[in-house]
Amino acid sequence: MEQGASARLLLFTAPMLLAIDVGNTNTAFAVFEGEKLVANWRVGTVARRTEDEYSVLLSGLFERDGIAFGQIDGIVISSVVPAVIFPLVKFAKRQLGIDDPLVLKAGEDAGIKIRYFPESDVGADRLANAVAAHALYPGPVIVVDFGTATTFDAVGADGTYLGGSIAPGIETSVEALVTKAAQLRRVQYVRPAAAVATTTVESLQSGVIFGFAGQVDGIVAKFREEIGSDARVIATGGLADLIASESKTIQEVNPLLTLQGLRLVYERRKSRRSGKGKAESQVSSAK
Repeated sequence: MEQGASARLLLFTAPMLLAIDVGNTNTAFAVFEGEKLVANWRVGTVARRTEDEYSVLLSGLFERDGIAFGQIDGIVISSVVPAVIFPLVKFAKRQLGIDDPLVLKAGEDAGIKIRYFPESDVGADRLANAVAAHALYPGPVIVVDFGTATTFDAVGADGTYLGGSIAPGIETSVEALVTKAAQLRRVQYVRPAAAVATTTVESLQSGVIFGFAGQVDGIVAKFREEIGSDARVIATGGLADLIASESKTIQEVNPLLTLQGLRLVYERRKSRRSGKGKAESQVSSAK
């Protein structure tokens, strides 16, 4: 720690939660003080990252934002990469002193009804998105998450997870294309000057930006036919802003939706455990 870093340590009064969402491509971290977001970071996912490597990585990020490991009271983890769960749990226990980290697993009870078969096929990130979408936005909601896959999830007005659609992600599609086509190469993901492009680079950009925006609008239209034309459309994920700027149906971009959902799941689990503990205490006292 550089000299004077301790003087920059922030003071917090509410319980502190570290939320971690591990995707196939990126890993997002957020620290919450109660409901308030204190800091968030995004790094590349490394399946073989060790407990010590997480410690080094996060200590630097924490220090930069005036947070110490000792200030964290709880941790919630969502991961579509099974290999990273064990080192993250070890990190929570050994570095943060948290003996009971919450790992949200696919199809697990997240406090909402799931209309999907089998329920265990619904990824933890999609569950977290549904929880946050229902809590933050009234009425039926469609969540579009731009990741390794582009997922579309429908949430009913009562919070029920209704199902969804899965399409190849933007970067996944581009990677497959340039791998198979010898004369094509990777390009920056920026809006081209025109849809009718006059260079190969801009042709690829046109296909990516306008093509995926059209895909979103097409699938959203089908969803609205089935769950209601008033369904609100929320986008999240690394490339959400880029596609939202060309989409006719995306109404809002919330880059922290999954992490907000994880916080809500954690709080609900904590509340249930607290209620159960009080009930057991009352029964014991009555004997």
